[in-house]
Amino acid sequence: MIVVLLNVYLVILFCLVKLRIVPFNLFWKVSPVLVLLLLLIGLFIPMGWGAPQGSALVVRNSVAIVPDVAGEVIDVPVLANTPLKAGDILFRIDPVPYQSKLDALNAQLALGQLRVSETTELRSRGAGRAYDVEQAQAEVDQLQAEIVEAKWNLDKTVVRAPADGYVTNLALRKGARVSNLPLSPVMAFIDTAETIIGVEVPQIDARYIDTGQPVEVTFKFMPGKVYTGQVESVLQAVASGQTQTSGTAVTSRAILSMPLVVRVKLDDNGFADQLPAGSTGVAAIFTDHVKPAHLIRRVLLRQVAILNYVNPF
Repeated sequence: MIVVLLNVYLVILFCLVKLRIVPFNLFWKVSPVLVLLLLLIGLFIPMGWGAPQGSALVVRNSVAIVPDVAGEVIDVPVLANTPLKAGDILFRIDPVPYQSKLDALNAQLALGQLRVSETTELRSRGAGRAYDVEQAQAEVDQLQAEIVEAKWNLDKTVVRAPADGYVTNLALRKGARVSNLPLSPVMAFIDTAETIIGVEVPQIDARYIDTGQPVEVTFKFMPGKVYTGQVESVLQAVASGQTQTSGTAVTSRAILSMPLVVRVKLDDNGFADQLPAGSTGVAAIFTDHVKPAHLIRRVLLRQVAILNYVNPF
C-alpha cells in the first residue's frame, strides 16, 4: 500500500513539473524520500497499534464422550458429521444387566417393606423389639438408595448428545464393548452451540485493544468477502506465561514474545454457525487510535480477501 501511495505522489509530482506549476529544484527532487519517511513514521508504523491485524482461527469446543456405565454397544443410530440436537441419542449400551439389577432391588424392597410392616405390628402388640423395626427400616432406606443408583445406571445405558453439534471421526460400531474409564473416550462430539473466533495479535500492537471495538474478518473459506464483528475479550494469558505445580526447580528457557489472543464475535450469527472448525483467515481490529490509518487497513484487508481466491496459504 505504501508503494501505491508513493507512486501516486510521483505521478502527481511529474504532472506538476511538466505543467511548470512547481520548479524541479533540489527540494522537489528529494521530496519523494520525505514523503516516504512521512508515510512510514506518521501512518504505516502507527497503523500497527491503531488498527492491528492478525491471523484468525475458528475453534469449537470438543467433548470426549465417555459413557457413565460399561457394557456392550447394541445400537449406534448417529451418523458422522450430521447435525444433532441436545439430547439426541448417540448410542445404546445393553441394558439387560442394569435392568436385572433394578428388578432384584425392587423385589428386595418389597420384601423389606413387608418386614417393616410386620415388625411394626409386632412392636405395637408388645411382641417385638424396637431394634427390629429400626433395622428393617434402615434396610428399606438402603434399598431405596440403591434403587435410585440402579435407575440412574439404567438410564445412562442410552448415551445422548450433550449439546447441539455433531459427531466426527465416528468409529464406534454395534458389538463393541465400552468402559466408563475417563481415559477411554469412544467418540468426539463437536459442540456447535457457540462459535469461538480467536485472533492472534503481536504484543507490541495489542496495547489499545478493548472490548466492543469493531472488527473486520476475511476467511479462506469465503474468499473475496469481509465480515464485520466486534471484540468480545482479550485473553489475559497465553501458554508461555502459565506455570504448573511440579516437584522441580525453575527451568530456564528461551523467552519468546508470543502473540496475544483476542476473541471476536461476528455480527452475522448465521454465517458464524456455518463456519467449519479450523477455518482460518485474517482479522483487523480498529481501535480508538490512529484513525486515519483505519481506511488503509480496510483497503489492505480487502486485498487479502481478493487474494484468497488464488492464495492457498
